Amino acid sequence: MPLIGYARVSTEDQTPLPQSEALQSAGCTEIFEEHASGGNRARPVLARVLERIGKGDTLVVVRIDRLARSLSHLLEVIERLEDKGAFFRSLQDPIDTASPQGKFTLQVLGAAAEFERALIRERTKAGLASARSKGRVGGNPGLRAKDPEALRKVRLARQDGYMERLHETAQDWVPHVRRLRPDMAWEDVLRIINGPLPHDRRWTQSRLLRAVKAYVADGFLPAEVLGRAGRRETDDRLPAIVAAIKGADPEITLQAICDRLESMRERTPRGRTSWQPSSVRMLLERAERLGLL
Repeated sequence: MPLIGYARVSTEDQTPLPQSEALQSAGCTEIFEEHASGGNRARPVLARVLERIGKGDTLVVVRIDRLARSLSHLLEVIERLEDKGAFFRSLQDPIDTASPQGKFTLQVLGAAAEFERALIRERTKAGLASARSKGRVGGNPGLRAKDPEALRKVRLARQDGYMERLHETAQDWVPHVRRLRPDMAWEDVLRIINGPLPHDRRWTQSRLLRAVKAYVADGFLPAEVLGRAGRRETDDRLPAIVAAIKGADPEITLQAICDRLESMRERTPRGRTSWQPSSVRMLLERAERLGLL
């Protein structure tokens, strides 16, 4: 099965060449290089890699920290790969999800993460109970007094927390919004975003609009993405959707596009639920004539 390599360095001064050479020696047929901080989950190259990987492929890195800097992010990426029927391997760490030993190691890591979360919850509960027994009232005194400065700080903290959560999922939706809006209606953009995502991570239109507005306000997305979508002829809708999927991954196969359309529950031009590569090819040709590719 194809091995797809991912090499990352933090700054432009560093070179990913040693990683790429190690990945090439391991048999990787494709290698993607990225200059980005490991703490940033919204990495465009990583997002493209995760979009590109298909069933039976294996994502390979030299070390775990080249892919993720936190256990939660590592488990999140591996979960996305497993949802696609793909695998993960680290050359210098004992993780290869295609092997029983690697799966066991992953289960141990997941159990350790859950144990750590449980300890934090128990310590928090014990601390609150101890404070109550000593007569101390929890909460911020400024909030209890409705102090304007305290209220302002809480609003800012909540906004920071919200933006941090958005950064963790940005790779799922920001590239699509940047590429498709305002040329495509929000309903269709939403279906394209949700297509490859597991059910528990799918977006609603209201959540997506709130996230986009927050990113526009902070300058992460141009204001144009919030503009009104142009009216599109009914016959042009499917070519536009197929062109959007192809644009996100130029190497995607016709069968993979069929699978994506079926996961989006899009019907064929004849109203069928099952797609064939020939239908996709016809829509791609029409999209090219319309200037969508």
